[in-house]
Amino acid sequence: MPTTKLQSVRKLLGYSADNVIKMLIDRAAMLGEPIMSHTSLKTKLSRWENGHDPVSPAYQRLFRDIFGRTNADLGFPDELVDDEAAELRSRIAVARSVDPETVAIFRRQVDDARHVDRRFGGISLLDQLRGHITQVEDLLRYGSRSGQRLPLAAVLVEASTLAGWESLDRNAIAPAWDHYERAKSAAREANSPGLLAHATAEQAFVMIELGETAAALDQLTEARTAADTRVSPLLRAWLAAAHGEGHAAAGNQVEALRAFDDAQALLPTNPRDPALPFLFLGDTHLARWRGNALARLGDPDAIKHLTAALAGLAPEFTRARVGMLVDLAFAHAAAGHREAAQAHARDARRLGQQIKTDRHLRRLSDLILPLGGSGVA
Repeated sequence: MPTTKLQSVRKLLGYSADNVIKMLIDRAAMLGEPIMSHTSLKTKLSRWENGHDPVSPAYQRLFRDIFGRTNADLGFPDELVDDEAAELRSRIAVARSVDPETVAIFRRQVDDARHVDRRFGGISLLDQLRGHITQVEDLLRYGSRSGQRLPLAAVLVEASTLAGWESLDRNAIAPAWDHYERAKSAAREANSPGLLAHATAEQAFVMIELGETAAALDQLTEARTAADTRVSPLLRAWLAAAHGEGHAAAGNQVEALRAFDDAQALLPTNPRDPALPFLFLGDTHLARWRGNALARLGDPDAIKHLTAALAGLAPEFTRARVGMLVDLAFAHAAAGHREAAQAHARDARRLGQQIKTDRHLRRLSDLILPLGGSGVA
């Protein structure tokens, strides 16, 4: 049995001690931070995991990055504030200084994080994003200027949904749920039906990961119903596609395809909305989403849809590429194409390990290759 939370998280993620040591060394090199040698780390990791030595703040940060977990998740202590009154006065003073430019800076920071996440995954961002969320939460908690509360709350929604998605990608299911709960609360404060519908729908994917597909479908239906015609056609199209994925996860092929048809019909000619920078349905994105659903359903048409979408996917969408390769591996395996399934699984694993997408790597562990068959569709 694991003796510490640190060891428990490592084993939950399926990492060996040598894997962790390599990840610590690689992450420290990326940050330009000095670190112990491989041999010293091997001894130290054992002592950390068995509770014999405390983990220093520098190594706490590295563990947060490579595992995608918080100090509390890993059994590390939180920083203590020596003078609570002084801290409170300081936070009130900072919150008082918030203006529209401050809100714009926060929004740009979230958007920058979103771009980095698409290309490199959450390993370099999740801890930073949690700090960003705490800062915005503090401004809301201690601020009294009502004029900036709505836009600040909207920023908190976007930061929290991104953190929720990154946490889900790192197989941190409970933290992902909490991020989405915060996002929904912030959306209500922002008085935004659209942001609330989006956060509600994304949280349903946590349920799907848990195998709670019936509950997920209820939540996706709730999100679409609540949004109705009060949100933009682009968001309605996204919600329809999300509903389609939920039906596919539940094995409801007719309903899934109908939802994707709804999404296609709702998709505006220009599927770009500056007010919704977190939604991507143009180009090949809706096609790859439909392909994912078809692969879940075991439909042989998945190969055609996914192959075409993969060819048109922009290079920056690295995690999306990993997901499509995993889908293609499953689709080819279902069709009896052993060599093609192996090739796509190999490419997905290589790329997935680079960005540490534990969610997709875990899916690959469930791939069952056919005994024979051709290597092409």
